[in-house]
Amino acid sequence: MARIALTVTNDLTYDQRMRRIATSLAKAGHQVVLIGRQLPTSVPLQAERYEQQRLRCWFRRGVFFYAEYNLRLCWLLLRLPIDAVGAVDLDTLLAAWVATRLRRKPIVFDAHEYFTEVPEVVHRPLVRWTWETIARLCLPGCRRAYTVGPALAGLFTQKYGVPFEVVRNLPVALPTFQALSPPPPPYVLLYQGALNEGRGIECALEAMVHLPDCVLWLAGEGDLSAALRAQAEQLRLGERVRFLGQLPPDVLRSLTPKSWLGLNLLERKGLSYYYSLANKFFDYVQAGVPVLTMNFPEYQALQQQYPVAYLIEELTPTAVVEAVCYLQHNPEYYEHLRSAAQQARKVWTWEREEPTLLAVWAQALGTT
Repeated sequence: MARIALTVTNDLTYDQRMRRIATSLAKAGHQVVLIGRQLPTSVPLQAERYEQQRLRCWFRRGVFFYAEYNLRLCWLLLRLPIDAVGAVDLDTLLAAWVATRLRRKPIVFDAHEYFTEVPEVVHRPLVRWTWETIARLCLPGCRRAYTVGPALAGLFTQKYGVPFEVVRNLPVALPTFQALSPPPPPYVLLYQGALNEGRGIECALEAMVHLPDCVLWLAGEGDLSAALRAQAEQLRLGERVRFLGQLPPDVLRSLTPKSWLGLNLLERKGLSYYYSLANKFFDYVQAGVPVLTMNFPEYQALQQQYPVAYLIEELTPTAVVEAVCYLQHNPEYYEHLRSAAQQARKVWTWEREEPTLLAVWAQALGTT
């Protein structure tokens, strides 16, 4: 079996997708090392079936961080005993491409998002051009490539001339449980994920002013953490908004079923969010919780399979308030969504997606 290095720029602890991928490859018999980033706030890593390494950088953001991280990562990949590298997103691709070319090893690319279309990049022409140049330089040299959804796979295949497979960001199946009755008021609205630009959290906070019988739980931290706390205080939401911070995956999985509605609200600030297929959407469903999400292509397609969500056309406080009130005043429809989630949770699981991942890697390693 192969020795595989997987590369990301986060600190590993809260990256559920990479934990699943690394575990699946390790279970298949490969020796896996997951490489990430050491931050001042990083907590000790838990023992896993795979090795974990974190790189410590002087710089924490911006061009100097990406340059330093890729240099450190490239140097590490040149020294590690490996047979292949899995580069995650464009911010680790250059280092992986250089190291694998020098060592004549295969590289597999994993696109978690449309990197050049995220809100932080899409309106910065020079930054966007830099990442696009890296993509066009490095992607043709990848043995295989995959991404999180069919829409992005089609876009990438057409744009870069490299076939992309689909490995969706599905959760590991929770143990079978008997669905509880919907929790009584106050209705818990749950957002889990990074508190970053374009995630609709500011809109959700404004909507809370007009939803007196709801509480909002925010599980995560990010670039907007301080600003969102200030906004909640300015709106005088008090105890009706709880900032839960970064939660370990196990804690988050036990918390999600206690919510009444999961929030997956995205601004259309770039194609990345428009064609996204967020892991939080599937995490809510796995917990049997209906979802409030955008009427974007991937969610429309999923809704055709299992109507688990209430789709809204535009991201405004009014649209959020109207959607929540509709579900409150139409318990039969809410129960219809909840029942569909109970069915979908049996199908949208990592156990069903894992064979696709292993097939991609088998092809890249030449073992099929």
